[in-house]
Amino acid sequence: MYTGIVQGKESVLSLNKNNGFSTLTVSNQNCFFAGVSVGASVAIDGTCLTVTEFTDDQVSFDISDFTADSTTLKLLTVGDEVNVERSHQMNQENGGHSLYGHVEGVAEVIEFTPTGETYRLVIRIPQDNIKYFFLKGFIGLHGCSLTINGIDEENKTVALNLIPETLRMTNFNKIKAGDFLNYEIDQMTRTIVDTLSRTLLKK
Repeated sequence: MYTGIVQGKESVLSLNKNNGFSTLTVSNQNCFFAGVSVGASVAIDGTCLTVTEFTDDQVSFDISDFTADSTTLKLLTVGDEVNVERSHQMNQENGGHSLYGHVEGVAEVIEFTPTGETYRLVIRIPQDNIKYFFLKGFIGLHGCSLTINGIDEENKTVALNLIPETLRMTNFNKIKAGDFLNYEIDQMTRTIVDTLSRTLLKK
């Protein structure tokens, strides 16, 4: 489990295609992976991945083709920065929301404009998944827990505001309109919405 409080960024060192999966290797310049072990879970751009190899300088993960096709990980190239979050440990503060690293899909960036020192971010939610998002609810976006400030159900868009600290700590400072971001639905919200929908359909 994760909290959506990204620890920082690391760089993609390599991404090698194999039979049915790819191996992603990222740097460890900021020592985010201190104490990591093979089999540990780490969120990379919000996607829960398993550590397969590590040294003091780098960490590798295997990405199934299914996961790659469902996320922006398939778009990564050497030199790209990725958001990193280690899994949450018991008895530590949860400053965000509960995330699982189970990316639902990718959302398109429609608008990314400055409003003073903050940025307004508008994304389009694909398919019919806009029903899972609510004003003042939250969304997992590239691994970040963010509060929703606006909903346009007709256009299937969600609006958020990014503070300077979020821009500093994450790779959001590199995004632009037309880019894609991994998004995660709050599982409790999904359960409530789906249960109510099924109940109403039976009536």
